[in-house]
Amino acid sequence: MRVKKKKHGAERLEACGKIVIKDLRAEGNTSQQLFGNDNPIRIEIGCGKGDFIVGTAAKEPDVNFLAVEKVSDVLMLAAEKVKKSELPNVRVCCVDAKELAEIFPEGSIDRIYLNFSDPWPKSRHEKRRLTYRTFLEIYKKILKPDGAVYFKTDNRGLFDFSLEEFKEFGMHLEKLTFDLHNSEYMEGNVMTEYERRFSGMGVSINRVEGYFR
Repeated sequence: MRVKKKKHGAERLEACGKIVIKDLRAEGNTSQQLFGNDNPIRIEIGCGKGDFIVGTAAKEPDVNFLAVEKVSDVLMLAAEKVKKSELPNVRVCCVDAKELAEIFPEGSIDRIYLNFSDPWPKSRHEKRRLTYRTFLEIYKKILKPDGAVYFKTDNRGLFDFSLEEFKEFGMHLEKLTFDLHNSEYMEGNVMTEYERRFSGMGVSINRVEGYFR
């Protein structure tokens, strides 16, 4: 997905200060190093403009949230939103999901959120999908034994593909729905900017929790 270059993007990201973790390997990968406490860490992979991470962190002040995004100009928009919120339990970092297992110790992450990930619709690109088995191996390694992947998408093709990958990987699926906004699981749901836009157009949102058991 192409992202239009933001004017003064690097300077705007730099201005967000300690909210932005420039290098997780250098600055640390534990709650104490990143947040100064021992609260659990949850990661959102592909944070968009930051609506979800800010809304979720505001509801759960005793949990630490790390938003990761490999496109710096997208991360900048999320970082500015986090800075404006003044939430102490959110950090952001420009990093590729493929690197997470090299950064975080085994069993150190409480939960992973995948919200409206790029569907990479062409079959030859399926290995790039964040729910492809090689990514699932990464998630399994860094998640705690009772940790989970929370996945939402409006793309039914990606959702069906992901369910098959989850099942083939031996994951236990819970709270699965093909129409989140008209389901019992809507309570407590925090919408992304993308979700708000497309659900407002009547597009159904798919949602599932996957546990490595």
